[in-house]
Amino acid sequence: MNATTVAPLTTHDAEILLTAARRAADAAGVAVSVTVLDAGGHPLAFRRDDRAVLISGETSTRKAYTALQLDSPTADLVDLVKPDGPFHSLTTALDRPLLFIAGGVPVHRDGHLIGAVGVGGGAPEQDHAFAATATAALA
Repeated sequence: MNATTVAPLTTHDAEILLTAARRAADAAGVAVSVTVLDAGGHPLAFRRDDRAVLISGETSTRKAYTALQLDSPTADLVDLVKPDGPFHSLTTALDRPLLFIAGGVPVHRDGHLIGAVGVGGGAPEQDHAFAATATAALA
């Protein structure tokens, strides 16, 4: 049996993700919060711009957590939890901080899930783009 060891998400990686997401948001003129979680769901980095709406701190964290738990960008999950969607009860079935709004993206290394980044404060499509830019910067 030959197990492959994949390096976990580090605080250095988290800073790269955070910086890339914030730069993308700054370039678009959007004030955001950014949360980076490791594979266990523990926070590695968080930053809320002074001008970002207060709730963006919570939404960025919940988006990251949702992307991590379901190993999927939250943008891809929005339709699944609508009233006619297959996971419509998931938002209330679990006592977990899930949030099905675009802006959370899982982070992979060598095909393995190692964490997630969440962005809140802009329009959902903007938050998703900022989070995707962050994961591309780490790749």
